[in-house]
Amino acid sequence: MFKKDLISILDLGDDFQEVINLGLKLKRSRYQPHEAVQGRSLGMIFEKSSTRTRVSLETAMYQLGGNAIYLNPNDMQMGRGETVQDTAKVLSGMLDIITYRAFRHENVETLAKHSSVPVINALDDREHPLQLIADFMTIAEKKNRLDGMKFAYVGDGNNMVNSILLACSMTGMDVSIATPKGFEPDKDFVQKAKAIGAKTGSKIETTTDSVKAVTDADIVYTDVWVSMGQEKEKEEKEKIFRNYQVNSDLVSHARKDYIFMHCLPAHRGLEVTDEVADSINSVIFQEAENRLHSAKAAIAYLLSH
Repeated sequence: MFKKDLISILDLGDDFQEVINLGLKLKRSRYQPHEAVQGRSLGMIFEKSSTRTRVSLETAMYQLGGNAIYLNPNDMQMGRGETVQDTAKVLSGMLDIITYRAFRHENVETLAKHSSVPVINALDDREHPLQLIADFMTIAEKKNRLDGMKFAYVGDGNNMVNSILLACSMTGMDVSIATPKGFEPDKDFVQKAKAIGAKTGSKIETTTDSVKAVTDADIVYTDVWVSMGQEKEKEEKEKIFRNYQVNSDLVSHARKDYIFMHCLPAHRGLEVTDEVADSINSVIFQEAENRLHSAKAAIAYLLSH
């Protein structure tokens, strides 16, 4: 039986807009069960700690009429040496859909390959597709469109940037990524985005100049400088990224009606100042709430196909 997975935002292909619209629809009917999800079970494997991803997935299943089971690898046989392949085969015989928040992208791919039910990437070291559905839902709500705008990202060229590049190129949105030298986004993702952008009209730019990136931007986005698993690099990275803070001076170069976004958690005073995070342009908490509705959309979409 054919099943769809959401390992990369690219897996949605031409259905990306459909999933965004589904998320917005499900947001309007917040507590209405979904026929494709009622009575279904979601297994959630979490190798990394989480607030938004775990709460949004569990609540999404409950509100759609299903149930969720949290699975900590330390409490599973996977934490005692059972292979990802065997885990996939066991769980997919009991569950209807699986999410996996992993340190390594390869493990998410392996789980999906050996699972007979849909698998959602709930974040790994390469991408975070659930976050991008929520982000683009938020942009659609605030701007009423996706194409023809400029998306500026300032900070570390991390897994979020990889997904941002792909999502912007898929929707015809221009994107400018500003990072310090040596912290540029993955070249493979830049090339993929440029190839997609050549068809959709999206312009892809990478730079070390944060002012250049933010100039005339409709969306200004940042993320933590030190990702999970990089704690030993904290002091060094904070020094390197000091000039890449999103503050009032930087956003003064954006359009007056720009929106500020952050996937959270935010380290206030580092990658962003309180003045920006709490400004009238900030949509970070609307964006966070949309994690619930993006989770609903992804689950309902995959279980309907």
